[in-house]
Amino acid sequence: MTIASFAPLAVALPIFGAALAFLLLRHERAQRIVTISVLSLTLALEALLLVSVWEGGTAAVMIGGWAPPFGITMVVDQFSSLMLVVSTTVSLAVLVYATGQGMADGDKDGPISVFHPSYMILVAGVSNAFLAGDLFNLYVGFEILLTASYVLLTMGGTGPRIRAGVTYVVVSVVSSLLFLVAIAMVYSATGTVNMADLAVKLGELDPGMQTLLHSMLLVGFGIKAAVFPLSFWLPDSYPTAPAPVTAVFAGLLTKVGVYAIVRTETLLFPGETLNVPLMVVALATMVVGILGALAQTDIKRLLSFTLVSHIGYMVFGVALSSVLGLAAAVYYVAHHITVQTSLFLVAGLIERRGGSSNTDRLAGLAKLSPLLALLYFLPAMNLSGIPPLSGFLGKLGLLQAGVQLGTPLALVLVAAGVVVSLLTLLAMARVWSRVFWRRPEDAENPDPALLAPAAARTLPRSMVGATAGLVVVGLALTVFAGPLFRLSEQSAQEMLDRTGYITAVLGPDAAARAAANLQSGAEAAAPGGTGGAP
Repeated sequence: MTIASFAPLAVALPIFGAALAFLLLRHERAQRIVTISVLSLTLALEALLLVSVWEGGTAAVMIGGWAPPFGITMVVDQFSSLMLVVSTTVSLAVLVYATGQGMADGDKDGPISVFHPSYMILVAGVSNAFLAGDLFNLYVGFEILLTASYVLLTMGGTGPRIRAGVTYVVVSVVSSLLFLVAIAMVYSATGTVNMADLAVKLGELDPGMQTLLHSMLLVGFGIKAAVFPLSFWLPDSYPTAPAPVTAVFAGLLTKVGVYAIVRTETLLFPGETLNVPLMVVALATMVVGILGALAQTDIKRLLSFTLVSHIGYMVFGVALSSVLGLAAAVYYVAHHITVQTSLFLVAGLIERRGGSSNTDRLAGLAKLSPLLALLYFLPAMNLSGIPPLSGFLGKLGLLQAGVQLGTPLALVLVAAGVVVSLLTLLAMARVWSRVFWRRPEDAENPDPALLAPAAARTLPRSMVGATAGLVVVGLALTVFAGPLFRLSEQSAQEMLDRTGYITAVLGPDAAARAAANLQSGAEAAAPGGTGGAP
């Protein structure tokens, strides 16, 4: 029995932790200890899974002993294990932050009896999505996320949160319905929903049917990933939630959609069929997102728009269909999860210290709290892509891959990527100059705490410590960029090759059949071939 055999525990442990937390609803301290301990244990397991697949290759676990494609299969490869480790690291930091903020004290932001079980179910849903080896189990992971996230988003029952929650749920249900319809169509066309089996059978379908199924899946996943024009819901939904909830949503939920897009483009529909539309979507997402950010005065809304904008970088990397482009996208996903979550946690600290998240009402926080200024400055510069931080390294890899492809559209995206990075720096610098640098008396309607520093609100050590820890993790992505980018490159090669994934689930014969189907499809699509891709 290998370490990979314990992969289902990455889902089972958070569910077990949620059950224990619910049973301990009258014992707040015990709830905190249980959830933090279970999440720490889950992170340790996932780190072992990452080491295992890095050394031993992709592994598949058949739940209940049912042979694929009939049973539930969980697959651990380098990409999924990396996503597990990064997502759980971020989730643990946010959980520590949340307990320090006082959500566990029965205040208006949400009682501990609701928050902790819901939070652990959310983590279980994220892990299930990353490990899912079939489309229906991936759908189940999304639904687990939807259920838990709606509870977390509406905690406190305030009017803005309920309205934002309704919008979020309606959009999520629509995307889930589209995904479910796509799954039904896929099953009708192929007789399976197992992704390794689909990698073999989809290549045998008519090109027109392939394009239809491909498009259906991408639209469903695009809503969840918040790509333009399907991102309208995000800036209005996320900022109304409590700071820890907003942080974990921003860091993780859209990345589950990006993960599904990566699997669709590499495992199910390899090739360049929809690369041009994806590049156009990536360009629009980058530009519209950052222009929206520049128009905001509320820090949380500004960060929500930058979140949308930087999803465009990831889609760009996927659309390049090259090892370098996909490797840079994998690295950038890990970077963005960490840095974007850090910034939302810092926004929560700013709101607590200065009494508002509106930049018009904030000033002088660098003098009041130099540590808070540092905690904002580092991830802000990282997100902006300042050398030599991880944001710069990830973007550099994407730009190099775009130049390497050399098509006019790819070069336009390279130029747009540079401009969007500069505009991100402008947006981050505006927050810095207003919130931290200017004098309190220059702010419009400043909070009294800014004018009377002695009465300023204090920041709990656990909140500051969790934020600082996540900022350090973001810096570690720079320090260890070499091995991390090698891991990303190996992961990209593995996903584009597909052989390891299909072999781990169905065996070498199926992998050979999938390769033959892909080769025959490429020959048919080539000039002078017997067919042609749309």
